[in-house]
Order: sequence, then structure tokens, then C-alpha cells
Amino acid sequence: MHESNSSAAPERRIRVLIAKPGMDGHDRGAKVVARALRDAGMEVVYTGLRQTAEMIVNAAVQEDVDAIGVSVLSGAHMSYFRDIKRLLHERGADDILVFGGGIIPDQDLQTLADLGVGRVFTPGANTEDAADYLRTEVGRRWQQESSNS
Repeated sequence: MHESNSSAAPERRIRVLIAKPGMDGHDRGAKVVARALRDAGMEVVYTGLRQTAEMIVNAAVQEDVDAIGVSVLSGAHMSYFRDIKRLLHERGADDILVFGGGIIPDQDLQTLADLGVGRVFTPGANTEDAADYLRTEVGRRWQQESSNS
């Protein structure tokens, strides 16, 4: 065990918003991911059910999150991701990583990537993979941020 230096800056924790847009009422997967990310040491905000893209982006900006995880099972993933990315851009919050999960067909993954959506976790994905992805990707963004300052 090492001694901590009380004058050292506190370690920055990744802040993630888990969002459940639309009328889909099934949020078990979103809650499992939220708990797993919290258990992995991240600060997690869960928006609850039936959120609009505007509500999600407003919450993300207010909570100063590093990433938004969007869980979609309804088939409306393309419009939700497109709207969230557009609204983030309009708010000057392009630096927030958007990633996803849910029932998303393989043929849509490249289009989502082209929109700027990060990794998409489909059913059966390991929650540790999601935590590792966020640590890596958000860490990379933090490094870019500090080298640009």
C-alpha cells in the first residue's frame, strides 16, 4: 500500500450519462450497464425512461459528463443517435463521447460510426468491455485535451 499525498490533485473520475430514449419501456440492460460502470469506479447518471434527445443532451451538458450511453431497443436508433449528435454539436459539446447499446442491426453500425457514434454494445456484450472501452476512449480524449491546453 502506498501513502497518499494530500496535496496531490484528486483522481478524475469518468462521468457517464446512461440514457433511454423514446417509448421503449424496457430498461433492464441500461440499469445493468449503469451499475457495472458505477462498480468500475465511474460516476453514472441514469436518466430514466422515455427521454427525448433534447432531454438527454440537456442532462449531459448540465451534468458535465464525459460520455453518453444510449440504450435503444425500439428500432429508432438511427434517428435518436443522429438527433443527439446534432444537438451536442449545436450546444458546442462535441467533446462528449456517444456510445450505444441495445438491439442495433450490424448493417447500421458503420452508418452510426460515420455519424461519430463510438462503440455499440449489442445483446450479450460484456459489461467489463464497456468499462474498458470508456477508460480507453475517455482517457485518450483527456490526453488530447491536456496536450491542446
